[in-house]
Amino acid sequence: MLHSHLTTLNAVSLVLTTFREQGLPDDLLLTGSGISTADLNRADTRIGTHQEMQVCANAVALRREIGLELGRRMHVSAYGLLGYALLTSATFGDALRLALRYPALLGTVFELSLEHEAERIWLTATGYQGNAQLQAFNAEFCLVSLKVICDDLLGRPLPLLATRFEHEAPDYQARYTHSFACPLQFSATANALAFDRAWLAEPLPLADAITHQAMAERCRKQNLEFTGRQAWLGRIRQLLAAQLRSAPGLDGLAAQMNCSARTLRRHLRELGCSYQELLDELRFDRAKQLLASGEWPIHRIADQLGFSETASFRHAFVRWSGVNPSQFRP
Repeated sequence: MLHSHLTTLNAVSLVLTTFREQGLPDDLLLTGSGISTADLNRADTRIGTHQEMQVCANAVALRREIGLELGRRMHVSAYGLLGYALLTSATFGDALRLALRYPALLGTVFELSLEHEAERIWLTATGYQGNAQLQAFNAEFCLVSLKVICDDLLGRPLPLLATRFEHEAPDYQARYTHSFACPLQFSATANALAFDRAWLAEPLPLADAITHQAMAERCRKQNLEFTGRQAWLGRIRQLLAAQLRSAPGLDGLAAQMNCSARTLRRHLRELGCSYQELLDELRFDRAKQLLASGEWPIHRIADQLGFSETASFRHAFVRWSGVNPSQFRP
């Protein structure tokens, strides 16, 4: 679902930096994401994961294997307060358990867990519910970046025993060896890294109890703020989704949220979106569902989404997707 999670600009900035080195402009990667240049200059900017994924989709369209390279560049320092909390943890196991406690701060689109199997520990990434066309990219980016984080925490490479991916082996499979010096399995039941369980007790070279306590507390507060914003935005989405045929407008939505229109507009701006953008995204999401079903004529879909004329819906759908609604049907 759209705007299901909020995240930072870390991954987006990494994508832009990587392609700038190839001489490609930011606008090419930001197309369709709703992220502006001004957003990039604000350290506190929060975006929806759908915005991040649009930038990633633009990147994958240019280079299918880009997830591997991006993952290798995603060092623990990119995670701000959480990164410092991890680095100053007492042991490697403590750091991993802390990271898994705050998936919102990690910005992951997977559910991460540690699974014990005899003398092996599997760091798994499952539960992906995003764009199916980006699943391989996200799995590559996730596991490679997790390996980089592990290496950064330990101050040396973590020896892996095995790596698994849910997707089929790609034609660029040979590039995986740059990140995974271990047996690889594709078409597996989960995305996962395996290492010897003895590493969990390994002391970290940058451990500092006082700094860690301070950073962990700040992470806890930041996570509360993060999840609070997500809950608030989720309520807005729920209200709008139920009123697509007769949208309430900014003033009407504000009244339903028990706040002023000015306050609602300000909060949405802080979250990197606007009322109209949210409405368009929800309409687009619903339009794709109805078109894919093949059961409704286009004029009825237009009416269901609150368009007074079919032509207006067609123009909006072209703006959202680049194709006519009739071309989107299966």
